[in-house]
Amino acid sequence: MAYDEELAARVRDTVAGLADFTEQRMFGGLAFMVHTHMAVGITRDELMVHVGTDDEAALADGAHELRMGDRVMRGMVGVPASVTADEDALRGWVARGVDLALARPPKPPRR
Repeated sequence: MAYDEELAARVRDTVAGLADFTEQRMFGGLAFMVHTHMAVGITRDELMVHVGTDDEAALADGAHELRMGDRVMRGMVGVPASVTADEDALRGWVARGVDLALARPPKPPRR
């Protein structure tokens, strides 16, 4: 299992209450795409949240800098299972990613 199925179900329910979305396998996990942008994702038992590069406060809320190998994923944070175990915290993090995705213009279709 590349990602926590229970967390995926909780995130799916939360995103569904906020916006239309699609799911896409990505980074060895699962990404939730809103308005053509990745809003949140799951890898192993951790939530990945797209917070943008201007949201420095995100790291103060229990999240950490997200890395893929040696590379820092700018604009993304990882939120550990110890934080997302709380439903209110999970909803807040998911809403943060969804709000950012909805605020950006959709990407043009690929040719």
